[in-house]
Amino acid sequence: MEPTPILGNTLGAFLLLTFVVFGWAAFATGNGIASRWQSLWWVVIYCTLLATAERFIDYALAEGDLLSIGGFLVSALILIAIGLVAWRLTHARMMVTQYPWLYEPAGLFGWREKANR
Repeated sequence: MEPTPILGNTLGAFLLLTFVVFGWAAFATGNGIASRWQSLWWVVIYCTLLATAERFIDYALAEGDLLSIGGFLVSALILIAIGLVAWRLTHARMMVTQYPWLYEPAGLFGWREKANR
């Protein structure tokens, strides 16, 4: 198949590397950062570094374009989104489990103050 000019490689190789190989790393990154009560900006920084590694692996193993700006931006946005979802899930779970006398779950991504305090 012919590489797409925006992604820097074929769609299949891009999706495999971005979601399967590096998506789990972005999820683990968001989870780890939230479990140490760090800011969500660390997720953005580390997932951008993961996107850089993804471009190199795409180039080295799948013969993709190393300097594809479009491929980097798309994969960085996807990995940052996965990392931020993991960060918020973990942060919400930690708020409810570590402060059960103050907060109760409010959906998958949130918490609210308990009414009967």
